[in-house]
Amino acid sequence: MRFEIVELFSILLFFISFFGLIVSRKAVKSIVFILIMQTAVVMSFLSIGYFDGILPPIGENLANPQYVADPLPQALMLTAIIIAISVVAVNITMLMTLFRKYKTTDWDDLKKESKR
Repeated sequence: MRFEIVELFSILLFFISFFGLIVSRKAVKSIVFILIMQTAVVMSFLSIGYFDGILPPIGENLANPQYVADPLPQALMLTAIIIAISVVAVNITMLMTLFRKYKTTDWDDLKKESKR
């Protein structure tokens, strides 16, 4: 029951941040909402892969492989976390470049300035 709540929470968090991404006017908020969406996806995948009674794939636990957790989803989520950090770093770099050029982080002002 507990992990069903975590799955529902991660789905809810994803859609709330997606809505926030759509309606946000500031570029900084957009970057934060993208990071929250990525975190919700990672949380969802990790909660789906959990089962009661599962053991880590270390040492003596390998003697009975039917109760050992598959390390592949965890490794993939670590890769997703690294990609999320890279995406945020690129977004912040683009935001800094836009701010230096147009002196604003508001999306509407950036659209107006870029048309000039």
